[in-house]
Amino acid sequence: MNRFAAALLAATALAGPIQAKTLSVAPGPDAQERIQTALLDAKPGDTVQLAAGRYDLSDGLSLDVDNVTVKGAGPDATVLSFKGQKGAGEGLLVTSDRVTVRDLAVEDTRGDGVKSKGSDQISFLNLRVEWTGGPSEKNGAYGVYPVSSTNVLVDKVTVKGASDAGIYVGQSKNIIVRNSRAEFNVAGIEIENSMNADVFDNVATHNAGGILVFDLPNLPQMGGHSTRLFRNKVVDNDTPNFAPKGNIVAGVPTGTGVMVMANRNVHVFDNEIAGNQTAAVMLVSYTETFTDKTYNPLPRDIVVRDNRIGRNGWDPKFDGGPLIAKLMGGSLPPVMWDGVTSFEGLPDVAKVRLTDGPILNLNLPAPGQLAKARPSVAKTIGEGEIAEPKAVALPKRQADLGA
Repeated sequence: MNRFAAALLAATALAGPIQAKTLSVAPGPDAQERIQTALLDAKPGDTVQLAAGRYDLSDGLSLDVDNVTVKGAGPDATVLSFKGQKGAGEGLLVTSDRVTVRDLAVEDTRGDGVKSKGSDQISFLNLRVEWTGGPSEKNGAYGVYPVSSTNVLVDKVTVKGASDAGIYVGQSKNIIVRNSRAEFNVAGIEIENSMNADVFDNVATHNAGGILVFDLPNLPQMGGHSTRLFRNKVVDNDTPNFAPKGNIVAGVPTGTGVMVMANRNVHVFDNEIAGNQTAAVMLVSYTETFTDKTYNPLPRDIVVRDNRIGRNGWDPKFDGGPLIAKLMGGSLPPVMWDGVTSFEGLPDVAKVRLTDGPILNLNLPAPGQLAKARPSVAKTIGEGEIAEPKAVALPKRQADLGA
């Protein structure tokens, strides 16, 4: 080490660690520029503090600095309104690590509400994301949307009016979604192409579909697995599906409680599921054509047990559903499985362990072939144990946020 470098290190040590700062922003003229400037000027460890009030914004905001907290005075006190947004992007886009967004509301974005992309240790706490005009296909697709992220915490978040999914975790790893509420969205909560997720103590109500776990082909991260859905309240999902035509969720039948599609090792237990006119729980295969040779369209290693299931399935909204319900005495059984156990060219055999009977097995020979259904009903389906995924553990920094 030369003398200059040694002197520089000594001076740094004497100065001590850089002190974290709070960059405060209040409502008023030029709020757009002042918030974005604070997000650009923030240094690791800083907090961007947004005072109570309404901020009328005309463009999206972005953050690309690690270890920053964006904090309001509460989701009913600090409101970022994007009703006048000119572009179609997100309200707030985070592309850095160890970021916490908390205690504020985001309203009426043209695109997604709050999104992280490629982030590690991203936390969304005590947020409200809402499209205040109610359900509309013109609303943004996702309310809270971590994608390609690792160590994701969604806690005490409320989303209303998303034209795709309220809380949508896509292509991510190590995820906790808890204590949150999703209502009047097309889908309440979705876990897509993700690995190791715990979804618990949430309320999904008045959506078209309550909670969905699925995999789609031709995405950067494939092979979603190991999700636990437990202690959720999935009730009265009765909003007509308002997704734009062509969206994958446009095919989710209104009145779906829990849907698992083309995903592996999903355990659904200790939930309250009632008031969903299509079905309490549906296990289905992906039915569109695809060219991705790594893709398995079947749900497999699925467990449904020990749920408190009320009245569901009295008016199923999928092709052939009313006829099947009529054959079943007027309503579908609590759990419906398409019954597809193998797919051409893939070695896996789909296993399930379903004990919340009666269970309707459609016994389809291949995905989507409802015309060849051979419906049967059983008290339980599947023998032997399917190991439950381990509980998700987040880094201590994030775990402490929810303490």
